[in-house]
Amino acid sequence: MILTNKVALITGASSGIGHATARLFAQQGARLVLAGRDAARLATLKTLIEREGGQALALPGDVRDEAHAKALVAAAVGEFGGLDIAFNNAGHLGPMLPAPQITLADWQQTLDVNLTAAFLGAKHQLPALVARGGGALIFTSTFVGHTVGFPGMAAYAASKAGVIGLTKALAAEYGEHGVRVNAILPGGTDTPMGREVANSPEAIAHIRSLHALGRIATPEEIAKSVLYLASDLGSFTTGAALMVDGGVSVKR
Repeated sequence: MILTNKVALITGASSGIGHATARLFAQQGARLVLAGRDAARLATLKTLIEREGGQALALPGDVRDEAHAKALVAAAVGEFGGLDIAFNNAGHLGPMLPAPQITLADWQQTLDVNLTAAFLGAKHQLPALVARGGGALIFTSTFVGHTVGFPGMAAYAASKAGVIGLTKALAAEYGEHGVRVNAILPGGTDTPMGREVANSPEAIAHIRSLHALGRIATPEEIAKSVLYLASDLGSFTTGAALMVDGGVSVKR
Protein backbone atom coordinates (compact mmCIF):
# COMPACT_ATOMS: atom_id res chain seq x y z
CA MET A 1 0.00 0.00 0.00
CA ILE A 2 2.29 2.71 -1.31
CA LEU A 3 -0.01 5.63 -0.49
CA THR A 4 -0.54 4.83 3.19
CA ASN A 5 -1.05 8.01 5.24
CA LYS A 6 -1.31 10.12 2.07
CA VAL A 7 -4.18 12.49 1.36
CA ALA A 8 -5.22 12.83 -2.28
CA LEU A 9 -7.60 15.19 -4.06
CA ILE A 10 -9.08 14.05 -7.39
CA THR A 11 -11.25 16.12 -9.72
CA GLY A 12 -13.39 14.49 -12.38
CA ALA A 13 -13.72 11.53 -10.03
CA SER A 14 -17.30 10.62 -10.89
CA SER A 15 -16.36 8.63 -14.01
CA GLY A 16 -13.59 7.43 -16.29
CA ILE A 17 -9.94 7.89 -15.38
CA GLY A 18 -10.74 9.88 -12.24
CA HIS A 19 -13.07 7.16 -10.94
CA ALA A 20 -10.53 4.40 -11.61
CA THR A 21 -7.73 6.42 -10.03
CA ALA A 22 -9.79 7.10 -6.92
CA ARG A 23 -10.40 3.39 -6.41
CA LEU A 24 -6.75 2.54 -7.00
CA PHE A 25 -5.50 5.25 -4.66
CA ALA A 26 -7.88 4.06 -1.95
CA GLN A 27 -6.70 0.48 -2.41
CA GLN A 28 -3.16 1.79 -1.95
CA GLY A 29 -4.03 3.43 1.37
CA ALA A 30 -4.79 7.06 0.45
CA ARG A 31 -7.55 9.09 2.05
CA LEU A 32 -9.49 10.88 -0.64
CA VAL A 33 -11.28 14.12 -1.40
CA LEU A 34 -13.43 13.44 -4.46
CA ALA A 35 -14.73 16.15 -6.78
CA GLY A 36 -17.02 16.01 -9.80
CA ARG A 37 -20.22 17.41 -11.24
CA ASP A 38 -22.35 14.29 -10.68
CA ALA A 39 -23.24 14.23 -6.99
CA ALA A 40 -24.98 10.86 -7.19
CA ARG A 41 -22.02 9.14 -8.84
CA LEU A 42 -19.62 10.71 -6.37
CA ALA A 43 -21.73 9.46 -3.47
CA THR A 44 -21.77 5.96 -4.97
CA LEU A 45 -17.98 6.03 -5.37
CA LYS A 46 -17.54 7.23 -1.79
CA THR A 47 -19.71 4.38 -0.54
CA LEU A 48 -17.80 1.85 -2.63
CA ILE A 49 -14.45 3.05 -1.29
CA GLU A 50 -15.71 2.92 2.29
CA ARG A 51 -17.09 -0.60 1.82
CA GLU A 52 -13.62 -1.63 0.69
CA GLY A 53 -12.12 -0.20 3.87
CA GLY A 54 -11.03 3.23 2.57
CA GLN A 55 -11.80 6.79 3.58
CA ALA A 56 -13.27 9.38 1.25
CA LEU A 57 -15.03 12.72 1.26
CA ALA A 58 -17.18 13.78 -1.70
CA LEU A 59 -17.64 17.42 -2.67
CA PRO A 60 -19.55 17.88 -5.94
CA GLY A 61 -19.07 21.15 -7.75
CA ASP A 62 -17.82 23.00 -10.81
CA VAL A 63 -14.04 23.08 -11.28
CA ARG A 64 -14.37 26.47 -13.01
CA ASP A 65 -15.45 27.98 -9.68
CA GLU A 66 -12.44 29.21 -7.70
CA ALA A 67 -14.42 28.97 -4.47
CA HIS A 68 -14.89 25.26 -5.17
CA ALA A 69 -11.15 24.78 -5.77
CA LYS A 70 -10.45 26.49 -2.46
CA ALA A 71 -13.10 24.45 -0.64
CA LEU A 72 -11.62 21.15 -1.85
CA VAL A 73 -8.25 21.98 -0.34
CA ALA A 74 -9.88 23.21 2.86
CA ALA A 75 -11.74 19.90 3.10
CA ALA A 76 -8.53 17.90 2.69
CA VAL A 77 -6.83 19.92 5.41
CA GLY A 78 -9.84 20.06 7.72
CA GLU A 79 -10.92 16.43 7.37
CA PHE A 80 -7.61 14.64 6.90
CA GLY A 81 -4.96 17.07 8.13
CA GLY A 82 -3.32 18.13 4.88
CA LEU A 83 -2.78 17.42 1.20
CA ASP A 84 -0.09 15.23 -0.39
CA ILE A 85 -1.42 14.53 -3.89
CA ALA A 86 -3.63 16.54 -6.23
CA PHE A 87 -4.88 15.05 -9.49
CA ASN A 88 -6.54 17.70 -11.65
CA ASN A 89 -8.29 15.40 -14.05
CA ALA A 90 -11.64 17.02 -14.88
CA GLY A 91 -12.00 17.69 -18.59
CA HIS A 92 -14.32 18.70 -21.39
CA LEU A 93 -14.14 17.57 -25.01
CA GLY A 94 -15.71 20.71 -26.43
CA PRO A 95 -17.13 21.17 -29.92
CA MET A 96 -15.86 18.75 -32.57
CA LEU A 97 -16.16 21.19 -35.47
CA PRO A 98 -13.95 22.92 -38.01
CA ALA A 99 -12.33 25.93 -36.34
CA PRO A 100 -14.42 28.58 -38.19
CA GLN A 101 -17.60 26.97 -36.84
CA ILE A 102 -16.58 27.07 -33.18
CA THR A 103 -18.35 29.82 -31.30
CA LEU A 104 -16.39 32.02 -28.93
CA ALA A 105 -18.58 30.77 -26.08
CA ASP A 106 -17.77 27.11 -26.83
CA TRP A 107 -14.08 27.91 -27.21
CA GLN A 108 -14.05 29.75 -23.89
CA GLN A 109 -15.91 26.98 -22.08
CA THR A 110 -13.41 24.38 -23.25
CA LEU A 111 -10.46 26.49 -22.12
CA ASP A 112 -12.18 27.27 -18.83
CA VAL A 113 -12.75 23.60 -17.95
CA ASN A 114 -9.50 22.15 -19.26
CA LEU A 115 -6.95 24.89 -18.59
CA THR A 116 -8.23 27.66 -16.34
CA ALA A 117 -9.73 25.16 -13.89
CA ALA A 118 -6.39 23.32 -13.79
CA PHE A 119 -4.71 26.60 -12.88
CA LEU A 120 -7.32 27.39 -10.22
CA GLY A 121 -6.88 23.96 -8.70
CA ALA A 122 -3.10 24.27 -8.62
CA LYS A 123 -3.28 27.81 -7.24
CA HIS A 124 -4.90 26.55 -4.05
CA GLN A 125 -3.31 23.09 -3.92
CA LEU A 126 0.32 24.21 -4.12
CA PRO A 127 0.46 26.01 -0.75
CA ALA A 128 -1.07 22.96 0.93
CA LEU A 129 1.44 20.64 -0.75
CA VAL A 130 4.32 22.88 0.30
CA ALA A 131 2.98 22.91 3.87
CA ARG A 132 3.35 19.11 3.93
CA GLY A 133 6.98 19.40 2.87
CA GLY A 134 6.24 18.52 -0.75
CA GLY A 135 3.99 16.25 -2.74
CA ALA A 136 2.67 15.44 -6.19
CA LEU A 137 0.60 17.67 -8.47
CA ILE A 138 -0.71 15.87 -11.56
CA PHE A 139 -2.74 17.04 -14.55
CA THR A 140 -4.53 15.16 -17.32
CA SER A 141 -3.51 16.42 -20.75
CA THR A 142 -3.55 14.51 -24.06
CA PHE A 143 -1.44 13.56 -27.03
CA VAL A 144 -3.97 15.42 -29.21
CA GLY A 145 -2.30 18.64 -30.26
CA HIS A 146 0.99 17.57 -28.68
CA THR A 147 2.27 14.80 -30.91
CA VAL A 148 -0.72 14.29 -33.21
CA GLY A 149 -3.20 16.75 -34.66
CA PHE A 150 -6.80 15.76 -35.36
CA PRO A 151 -9.27 17.83 -37.38
CA GLY A 152 -12.22 19.24 -35.51
CA MET A 153 -10.47 19.36 -32.13
CA ALA A 154 -8.89 22.82 -32.06
CA ALA A 155 -10.36 23.94 -28.74
CA TYR A 156 -9.60 20.67 -26.97
CA ALA A 157 -6.07 20.46 -28.36
CA ALA A 158 -5.24 24.07 -27.54
CA SER A 159 -6.55 23.83 -23.98
CA LYS A 160 -4.75 20.58 -23.23
CA ALA A 161 -1.51 21.80 -24.79
CA GLY A 162 -1.76 24.72 -22.39
CA VAL A 163 -1.90 22.23 -19.52
CA ILE A 164 1.51 20.89 -20.56
CA GLY A 165 2.96 24.39 -20.50
CA LEU A 166 1.44 24.95 -17.06
CA THR A 167 2.93 21.66 -15.88
CA LYS A 168 6.44 22.57 -16.94
CA ALA A 169 6.30 26.07 -15.49
CA LEU A 170 5.04 24.85 -12.12
CA ALA A 171 7.59 22.02 -12.02
CA ALA A 172 10.38 24.58 -12.38
CA GLU A 173 8.76 26.94 -9.90
CA TYR A 174 8.04 24.43 -7.13
CA GLY A 175 10.79 21.80 -7.42
CA GLU A 176 12.81 23.46 -4.68
CA HIS A 177 9.81 23.07 -2.39
CA GLY A 178 9.65 19.32 -2.95
CA VAL A 179 6.57 19.44 -5.17
CA ARG A 180 6.71 17.28 -8.30
CA VAL A 181 4.45 18.47 -11.11
CA ASN A 182 3.63 16.17 -14.03
CA ALA A 183 0.96 15.53 -16.66
CA ILE A 184 -0.31 12.28 -18.10
CA LEU A 185 -1.12 12.14 -21.80
CA PRO A 186 -3.50 9.21 -22.31
CA GLY A 187 -4.28 7.64 -25.64
CA GLY A 188 -7.72 6.37 -26.58
CA THR A 189 -9.42 5.22 -23.38
CA ASP A 190 -12.78 3.58 -22.77
CA THR A 191 -14.40 6.44 -20.86
CA PRO A 192 -17.61 8.44 -21.36
CA MET A 193 -15.58 11.18 -23.05
CA GLY A 194 -13.72 8.67 -25.17
CA ARG A 195 -17.01 7.19 -26.34
CA GLU A 196 -18.09 10.60 -27.62
CA VAL A 197 -15.29 10.26 -30.17
CA ALA A 198 -15.45 6.47 -30.63
CA ASN A 199 -19.19 6.61 -31.23
CA SER A 200 -19.67 3.89 -33.84
CA PRO A 201 -18.15 0.48 -34.65
CA GLU A 202 -16.27 2.08 -37.54
CA ALA A 203 -14.89 4.87 -35.36
CA ILE A 204 -13.85 2.41 -32.67
CA ALA A 205 -12.04 0.24 -35.22
CA HIS A 206 -10.27 3.28 -36.67
CA ILE A 207 -9.15 4.57 -33.28
CA ARG A 208 -7.86 1.14 -32.29
CA SER A 209 -5.86 0.99 -35.52
CA LEU A 210 -4.07 4.25 -34.68
CA HIS A 211 -2.45 2.67 -31.62
CA ALA A 212 0.71 0.59 -31.92
CA LEU A 213 -0.86 -1.82 -29.43
CA GLY A 214 -3.93 -2.13 -31.66
CA ARG A 215 -6.43 -1.34 -28.91
CA ILE A 216 -7.63 1.38 -26.57
CA ALA A 217 -6.91 1.53 -22.84
CA THR A 218 -9.08 0.81 -19.86
CA PRO A 219 -9.33 3.60 -17.27
CA GLU A 220 -7.62 1.27 -14.81
CA GLU A 221 -4.53 1.13 -17.02
CA ILE A 222 -4.24 4.90 -17.10
CA ALA A 223 -4.77 5.04 -13.32
CA LYS A 224 -1.62 2.96 -12.81
CA SER A 225 0.44 5.66 -14.51
CA VAL A 226 -1.14 8.29 -12.27
CA LEU A 227 -0.18 6.14 -9.28
CA TYR A 228 3.43 6.12 -10.47
CA LEU A 229 3.50 9.91 -10.61
CA ALA A 230 1.69 10.28 -7.29
CA SER A 231 3.87 7.91 -5.30
CA ASP A 232 7.53 7.50 -4.42
CA LEU A 233 7.83 5.30 -7.50
CA GLY A 234 8.09 8.59 -9.40
CA SER A 235 10.27 10.38 -6.84
CA PHE A 236 12.67 11.80 -9.48
CA THR A 237 10.05 12.56 -12.13
CA THR A 238 8.90 16.14 -12.54
CA GLY A 239 8.01 18.40 -15.43
CA ALA A 240 7.09 15.34 -17.50
CA ALA A 241 4.42 15.04 -20.16
CA LEU A 242 4.09 11.30 -19.66
CA MET A 243 2.85 9.50 -22.76
CA VAL A 244 0.40 6.74 -21.86
CA ASP A 245 -0.95 6.51 -25.38
CA GLY A 246 -0.54 2.92 -26.48
CA GLY A 247 1.89 4.05 -29.16
CA VAL A 248 -0.34 6.48 -31.08
CA SER A 249 2.47 9.00 -31.21
CA VAL A 250 4.99 6.57 -32.73
CA LYS A 251 2.60 4.99 -35.22
CA ARG A 252 0.53 7.95 -36.46
